[in-house]
Amino acid sequence: MGAYRTVLVGTDGSDTSLHAVDRAGGLAAESGAKLIIATGYLTHEDDTRAADVLKDEGYMVRGKAPIYANLRRARVRAAAAGATDIEERSIEGAPVQALVNLAEEVHADLLVVGDVGLHARRAILARLFTVPGAVAIRAKSDVLIVHTSD
Repeated sequence: MGAYRTVLVGTDGSDTSLHAVDRAGGLAAESGAKLIIATGYLTHEDDTRAADVLKDEGYMVRGKAPIYANLRRARVRAAAAGATDIEERSIEGAPVQALVNLAEEVHADLLVVGDVGLHARRAILARLFTVPGAVAIRAKSDVLIVHTSD
């Protein structure tokens, strides 16, 4: 396989998702690839579900205001990891489908996500419905799930 040309990484601004940004930035630098950093936001109707799922971090994906801070913070981290060609994107909607759709739109060779949610103490089947698991199943590009917790 040749070098990646377009790397897409999803972040919600959390410390763990920024580990995925670090890794994606390094991979983009090594490949000379464009790095697209995406962060999502939910519509008003999805706010209640976000609060239920994300608990204390639910504020990070509500409305549009936090996305700009998340993207700025992620850009700094990616640049520190060596990425030079960086684009920021905000995406509306559920993270899995929004990331998969964006990956197809930008012809990403690699989609990078963190592993939060994969280590829940549930049956294997439940793991398929986490953001990283569902992205891995639906994406048409390579997917890297970065180990983000100690």
